[in-house]
Amino acid sequence: MSSRTLPLLFINLGGEMLYILDQRLRAQNIPADKAKKVMNDIITTMFNKKFLEELFKPQDLYSKKALRTVFDRLAHASIMRLNQASMDKLYDLMTMAFKYQVLLCPRPKDLLLVSFNHMDAIKDFVKDTPSILSQVDETYQQLIEMYTPLSSGDFQLIRQTLLIFFQDMHIRVSIFLKDKVQNSNGRFVLPTSGPVPHGTQVPGLIRMFSCTGEELTRLQFSNGGNYTAALREGSFEIFGDRVTKLGTNMYSVSRPVETHMSGTSKNSAQHTKVNTAPNPLAKEELNLLAKLMGGLEVQKPGNADSGFRVNLFATDEEEEEALISRPDELSYGVIKIQATKDQQTNAELAKIMGEFTESGDQSPSASSKGDDLLAMMDGL
Repeated sequence: MSSRTLPLLFINLGGEMLYILDQRLRAQNIPADKAKKVMNDIITTMFNKKFLEELFKPQDLYSKKALRTVFDRLAHASIMRLNQASMDKLYDLMTMAFKYQVLLCPRPKDLLLVSFNHMDAIKDFVKDTPSILSQVDETYQQLIEMYTPLSSGDFQLIRQTLLIFFQDMHIRVSIFLKDKVQNSNGRFVLPTSGPVPHGTQVPGLIRMFSCTGEELTRLQFSNGGNYTAALREGSFEIFGDRVTKLGTNMYSVSRPVETHMSGTSKNSAQHTKVNTAPNPLAKEELNLLAKLMGGLEVQKPGNADSGFRVNLFATDEEEEEALISRPDELSYGVIKIQATKDQQTNAELAKIMGEFTESGDQSPSASSKGDDLLAMMDGL
């Protein structure tokens, strides 16, 4: 397991979340000013300096439920609200999209190019807001400093860690099914055509050499696919052509997106239930999560008119049906963290929350943010 996986997982899932929300905000004709506020608020929270400091520390991946808790909090960092079924669908779409990208990466190192594609899109979302733009630019620098010195072996370990994290997720997504890159059981179809990874040659030739290095014979064989020469390498700088399309917005063309539980996933619900036995590392994981959660504030709409709900389904009836039909074991409940009984954790949360509250802001909503966080985490 690689201790450098979490930042890439978070940034790529966050990028996919923003793609989906942007598409749904447009589809539901949300006023442009409110839609922009939602995107800006989420990106501001996502790239908060203290939050990223915790995120970039070497650490193991969180459990699926723990990570889902972070994104549940992040999705509600503005005036937008999602019902449980829509939040489940949002998370399913995010995770399956990134899983597909991880599987199709030509080289493990290309995971960084996928991350930069997400970062480029996020930067475009806030191009008119300089203060948020500077936060995003700082994250580019952190990614470059942390990941560009890594070896191919390090990236392979990161990729393997991500694939282990995603291995039991087999949610069927309509876009993938229509494009025939996903089977009806929720598993992805890997292509046997297209360009080979940068730095490699098209398979199909065996060369034999003498002990002095002289080429003796050549044998050709069928590679079983339709491969082409490698494309040029993408840019690993802040600006540049990433070359790969993995990590770009697949919702830029308006297409309805549905998710369905595959038979495999339904059958694995029993295994999910069995695996809920206490984990000796759970307390440490939750303590780390508590630190991260300290920087994610849920914004309460000031009045009934300012807040709005986003539905990731075509109708409210479909949303209600999805909530009822989804197996309990596969619905990600928000993890409750006991923070009030742990004075050290409580003090740490209070410190972090203090840094997120603007000095001099004594409004009731501002003063209750820390209490709201602790209330959500109460009662493990």
